[in-house]
Amino acid sequence: MVDAFTFLRGDHESVLGMFEVLDGAPQGEGAKVSGLDTMVTNLIIAESQHEAIEQQYFWPTVRAYLDDGDEMADHAIAQEDSGKKLLQQLEDGHPGEPEYHGALAAFITAGREHIKYEQDVVWPRLAAVLGEGELQELGETLKRAKKSTPTRPHPDTPSNSSVQKTMGMAAATVDKIRDAATGRSRDNPPDAPTP
Repeated sequence: MVDAFTFLRGDHESVLGMFEVLDGAPQGEGAKVSGLDTMVTNLIIAESQHEAIEQQYFWPTVRAYLDDGDEMADHAIAQEDSGKKLLQQLEDGHPGEPEYHGALAAFITAGREHIKYEQDVVWPRLAAVLGEGELQELGETLKRAKKSTPTRPHPDTPSNSSVQKTMGMAAATVDKIRDAATGRSRDNPPDAPTP
């Protein structure tokens, strides 16, 4: 069994690794032939799935167990919602376009800030109130849920846990059909299974 923090840390490390590569991404004409679009698509998929499972299960846990959990979750979800808008700009744009590169730079900055907030502020507080069994149960829930999450940002879908669980499932189905039809799932395979 994997605990919630180990599972989420794996996602964070993967995304931070992508940020390192994307920080030096070519712009202009070089961006069009560099393979940047594939790396950004991988980032969009990883972040869309990660934020979906957090909004479905992690932030409701924070709300339930911490006295100021509503404030913490609201702050984090506001960060995630802003990030979804940037991811949608990347999804709709193309390497070489100034707006695309602006959205990428803004997302990298915001993503690092969000990860730092989660790991440095939220996780220690949650770790102080949840037992090992609860953390493992949450980790397994996150792991299972990630298999059926959207692969695109869907910034207009409300971030409410119940809405994410219902509309998110429908969006995930549509995303997976679109991914198969366009070859996106072939060109951007899912991450290796987390332990």
